Amino acid sequence: MVWARVKAVVWRHLYNFRHSLDRLADSFYWPAIDIFIWGLTSVYIREATVEIPNIVILLMTGLVFWMIVWRGQYEITVNLLEEMWNSNLVNLFTTPLTVYEWMIGVVVLGIAKMIITISFAGILVYLLYAVNIFKFGWLILPFMALLLIFGWSVGFIVAGLIVRFGMRIQTLAWTGIYLLAPFSAIYYPVANLPSWAQTIARWTPTSYVFEGMRSVIFTGTMDQAGLIKSVGLTIVFFLSAIGFFLFCFNQSRKTGLARLE
Repeated sequence: MVWARVKAVVWRHLYNFRHSLDRLADSFYWPAIDIFIWGLTSVYIREATVEIPNIVILLMTGLVFWMIVWRGQYEITVNLLEEMWNSNLVNLFTTPLTVYEWMIGVVVLGIAKMIITISFAGILVYLLYAVNIFKFGWLILPFMALLLIFGWSVGFIVAGLIVRFGMRIQTLAWTGIYLLAPFSAIYYPVANLPSWAQTIARWTPTSYVFEGMRSVIFTGTMDQAGLIKSVGLTIVFFLSAIGFFLFCFNQSRKTGLARLE
């Protein structure tokens, strides 16, 4: 065995590590996000266990409902990346297909896959933990719709950045949405966040959704004020995201989509 060659392999990957957002995210971003989310969740459970009679359904519902946000943005960003990975982006938009038709197509695909994913997750949670996340009926439908639309919003923002800057920032397709997860208060109240994080949470539509979801679980009633705030913020985010994506796409089209492949 020649140690010089072993050293060469190590240095090669260390060089890639320093210059790869994907590898940096694996080493620093994901651990930080997990520590933030589950640390706050643990503190919430420890300090308020006697006040949380439905802790299992609270955690499982939060987990399943976050999948809606993730699925919404994932279909937009990863479908765009697949066209770029396959060097098909230029071919796609030299056809009569318009960017608006592509956007509607990935949104419809996201709805279909979201239904499949949530149905499967709901069945699995019921079989494994005897938790029926659908027992609240129509009360959860507005929350599901808001989460999906917000997922699309983040998806179009990230897609716009990818179209503008290329595949070197493709890791945002997986990491972007989770940047907002701690401020969405998925498993814990917004009040458990530090004061600076609470300020961000108040401008994050999903925080009102998950707070409202907990209100439904604990009291069986919907927080209408929070729902209205979430609707307003979601509409603003969605329209802004569409405008941002179209701007980035048109700018990139002027400089040539081929450079992205």
